[in-house]
Amino acid sequence: MKSDSLRKKFLEYFKSHNHRVVESDSLVPAGDPTVLFTPAGMNQFKKQFMGIIGDFTRAASSQRCLRTDDLDKVGKTSGHHTFFEMLGNFSFGDYFKEKAILYAWGFLTKELGVSQDKLWVSVYKDDEEAYAIWRDKIKLPGERIVRLGDKENFWPSEAKQKGPNGPCGPCSEIFFDQGRNAGCGRDGCTPPCNCGRFLEVWNLVFTQFNRKEGGKLEPLPRKNIDTGMGLERLAAVMQGVGSNFETDLFKPLIGEILREAPGRANDKEAIYAVADHIRAVTFAIYDGVLPSNEGRGYVIRKLIRKGALHLAALGIKKPFLYKLVAVLADIMKEAYPDLSERRENIAEIILAEEKNFISILNSSDRIFGEKLSSVLSSDNAEKIGAACFKLYDTYGIPLEVTAEWLEKKGFKDLAKVNKSAGRKLEEQKSRSKTQSAMKGDVFDVKGLHLDVKKTRFLGYDKYETAAKVLCILKDNKQVKKITKGEEASIVLDKTVFYAESGGQVGDSGSIKSARSAFEVSGTSKSEGVFIHCGKMREGTLRAGGEVKAIVDKERRLSIARNHTATHLLQAALRKILGAHVKQQGSLVGAERLRFDFTHFKDIDNEQLRRIESEVNGYILDDIQLNAKETTLSQAKKKGALAFFAEKYGKTVRVVEVEGVSSELCGGTHLNHTGQIGLFKIIQEGSIASGIRRIEAVTGKVAYALVKEDERIIEEVQSILNTEKEKIPQQLEAKLSRLKVMEKERQSMKIEGVRASLDKLLACAEDLGGIKVIAEVIPDADMNVLRNTMDAIKNKISGCVAALGAAVNGRAILVIGVTRDLAEKGWDAGGLITAVASVIGGSGGGRKDFAQAGGNNPENFAQAFKEFRDIIQARAAIK
Repeated sequence: MKSDSLRKKFLEYFKSHNHRVVESDSLVPAGDPTVLFTPAGMNQFKKQFMGIIGDFTRAASSQRCLRTDDLDKVGKTSGHHTFFEMLGNFSFGDYFKEKAILYAWGFLTKELGVSQDKLWVSVYKDDEEAYAIWRDKIKLPGERIVRLGDKENFWPSEAKQKGPNGPCGPCSEIFFDQGRNAGCGRDGCTPPCNCGRFLEVWNLVFTQFNRKEGGKLEPLPRKNIDTGMGLERLAAVMQGVGSNFETDLFKPLIGEILREAPGRANDKEAIYAVADHIRAVTFAIYDGVLPSNEGRGYVIRKLIRKGALHLAALGIKKPFLYKLVAVLADIMKEAYPDLSERRENIAEIILAEEKNFISILNSSDRIFGEKLSSVLSSDNAEKIGAACFKLYDTYGIPLEVTAEWLEKKGFKDLAKVNKSAGRKLEEQKSRSKTQSAMKGDVFDVKGLHLDVKKTRFLGYDKYETAAKVLCILKDNKQVKKITKGEEASIVLDKTVFYAESGGQVGDSGSIKSARSAFEVSGTSKSEGVFIHCGKMREGTLRAGGEVKAIVDKERRLSIARNHTATHLLQAALRKILGAHVKQQGSLVGAERLRFDFTHFKDIDNEQLRRIESEVNGYILDDIQLNAKETTLSQAKKKGALAFFAEKYGKTVRVVEVEGVSSELCGGTHLNHTGQIGLFKIIQEGSIASGIRRIEAVTGKVAYALVKEDERIIEEVQSILNTEKEKIPQQLEAKLSRLKVMEKERQSMKIEGVRASLDKLLACAEDLGGIKVIAEVIPDADMNVLRNTMDAIKNKISGCVAALGAAVNGRAILVIGVTRDLAEKGWDAGGLITAVASVIGGSGGGRKDFAQAGGNNPENFAQAFKEFRDIIQARAAIK
């Protein structure tokens, strides 16, 4: 049975048992700071588990998940993954153990036809209720029901002893017996044996307790069900294979890898790891996570680099990982049809990362010289090990590659270096687990959880409304009143203030009564409750009082201009650059807008002018905007664009600019595009691989910018004493004359230095057979230092030179190595990296020449001393 059919059957089965089928949440869970990635199906239902019940008490989902806890096991076992889909059914104070067990058993044995004789179960050692249901209701023989302890059959694992506080409870797992040949072959083998015979298929968690400090368990008034079944493992069972990697979810990926690496079919560990990692990387980027050096982006960058290293081990040393995106998109097209639309952009992002990492590996000799030369001279294994780990952590260079380089350089004590680097690696893993673990109580939900009804929002077509004060918050505590000068937050029964969301900033304005005035500086919301933050300007405001809420209309219109402009901008980008353009983020304020979008090439000035012109054309056409509510499925059918990171409900608001754009959007907009007035791009550039950003202004701000540009042009015209049209030619002529004068001045400087070259060479000192020059050149710049260094290298051999100069309060430094020494392994780039920090800067370069800049020219003497010490130490080693 194919995986697509299994996913569909699962959801339809629980739909037929009155469960709401809920779409998978993003891998980046909205409003949940406790995890880096969505690790389980229950994550998007935290509010329901906390007792905040919406319009359903039963749910089922196929949730995409990402975990890195077992990263080292991926590829080595048949069932460990970074990315996987978790099938789950949930009950929020509705049914409990008996129905959960009956549903699970019914789906496996009746719906899928799994042989009952192949199924075993485990229950928590003290859970007599679950044991009795399996034995008496399901009629499962007692010898196939195993009792396990707190580590295996309580959720969270060992929560009673170790926490965290919050809802918890026993669980019952269903195992599939793969037969004696799949494991140790012992007669008494049961699920606790780790031989691989028994495959854990489904975990049923019975959330019935609330853990408090000290490990005290209190019964929950509303008991919940949380189950999880990996689609990959279920597919392995139903397709009769011994490994998840042999299912239809992986076979096309593995086939594509083997086409590129024929004859390597036995290298399963590397092949399986690549097939796993491309799934995690692709879906993370699909959900808006871009490779970077921190947080989620660091995880994805690390997975790409691990994938590239595995490919290199298979003999594939050119970019290839990106080619697997199209294969994966085809595998997942039924569940994720829009993945195919974005596969090119995702592939470009991965390709850029692969190229960068392969370039790093190809430049590893230079990097080693730059980063290890200074510590190598210390002969300290602990220091060298720490530096090796830093190369792994920063560049992704494997420790074994670094060890090979050290061995070539004659370093003997590699065992101690590996031990030191390994310890640093374990410390990092421990930190990573701590940082990505759930913090605080298990179901820590963002927001204040106020005991008030959701706020009615009337702000789409109104700027003011009468309202009632439901609650006043001061210092996160409810108070009955506030007086002049006090800062507080106010909750109303209804409001016209837009709360910050979807990239649009919150409204400001005032909340007034006959004798009081509260100035609203910003508006946010939590769980549908709008929170108006600000300060009392006049009188006293009391909870329960009647007030008038008034939005700052001019500011609201400025924000609306920018928000409507983002919709026009996306339409223009898609028209001019291509349909692959998708919004990746935005900021809509009163002064300006910022729009991030997918595009993997530079945008030239001509394209930028066309984009700006296209938007202004839409504005001049004065097109009407329409906003209406519809179902999410209907909106998608009609082609409405959705922001990738937004979590949408079943009912959505669609904002349409007739004939131009249609987008899912909850923000405030204009009635006609002509109200924008003017659109002006002020900045464009790349912010990450495959992601670009445009910043722009509209309306009065755009007009003011145009007037300022006019003023500057008039000022330049006056200085040049020419007509406006002739400004470019006049500037070009004057700049040409300046370049000639500067060239003449530089020539005079260089000639002056060359005249005193013999004196400079006479200052060379001998350090271990190496001629060393280290001097500050007065009144020099980088060009003079470069030319002087070339002259030194042409006049002398066996020399390493460092020349410095102070320019406008900054230090510049160059280091040169003569050709004969460069061929023997001396590296100017490594030397400059070692000493640049002394002058308060950094630098780099080639083996024969490197340069650096810094903020501390007064430290040249100290930098030259360190320079000499390094050369003397290295000369002794060589």
